[in-house]
Amino acid sequence: MDKEQIIKFLNEDIESEHGAIIQYLTHAYAMGEGELSCEIEAIAREEMRHLDWLAERVVELGGKPSLTRGHMRMEGTLPTDWMKNAVLLEEDAMAPYREQIKLIDDPETKRLLQRILSDEEAHHGMFEHYVEKTAREGMTDVRGNHSDKMIETLNWGVEHEYTVVLQYMFQSYLTENPEAKKQLEDQAINEMQHLGWLAEAIIDSEGIPVIEHTEVDQSTNTVDMLRADIAIEKKVADAYDKAARETDDKEMKELLERIRDHEIYHTEVFKEILKDEE
Repeated sequence: MDKEQIIKFLNEDIESEHGAIIQYLTHAYAMGEGELSCEIEAIAREEMRHLDWLAERVVELGGKPSLTRGHMRMEGTLPTDWMKNAVLLEEDAMAPYREQIKLIDDPETKRLLQRILSDEEAHHGMFEHYVEKTAREGMTDVRGNHSDKMIETLNWGVEHEYTVVLQYMFQSYLTENPEAKKQLEDQAINEMQHLGWLAEAIIDSEGIPVIEHTEVDQSTNTVDMLRADIAIEKKVADAYDKAARETDDKEMKELLERIRDHEIYHTEVFKEILKDEE
């Protein structure tokens, strides 16, 4: 099998992992704080690891990783419904992995897919158990329908954080600067933390987190990447600062100021790398 076909398969797998990450995070947040939501977030992190491995392999083979989000199964109103959908989503993923393992003759890629398939089979069993657990415990959707200016601001933050997670990871795969790669990976992890904090704050405010992203900068030149990243970090740091000054809620102010300070740090890190790169 030629490289182009392998890259096509791997990018389809990336899209599938991307969809699973967002599906699982959405439902974990909607279940509120607790052991089960933490376990589901842990599964989402494993899917992130799969996406990372697949993207690195695509680049090694001379391709570009897809940023498209794959199919999600979001139907249902109760955690039991969501867990049934997660079982089905894992089955959606396992079948292509099994078929690709048969078709692909590249040993390194085959070995990677076998490793990922092992995780997906384990996830499938875990979600089957969670179907029973959520039904037994009568778990419900803890999200509310409240909406106000602060929830709109927090969802704007979720949208931004999701966007830059994709942007920084994509750039980390393609940059040839080792320090840029490391820092982009680190800051993407930090932005994912922000997304979680913001989503949980929305839940606590009886709102609904909306996990969608805007256009992702797909620069392939490191200087262009860093300039785009610095620009967006400055913009959002100012926005978080403004939102923090406008709220009287002490906990919300502290959250927004903490994220603002992180964004300022990201800006300084990227500036230092850009200075060496130019």
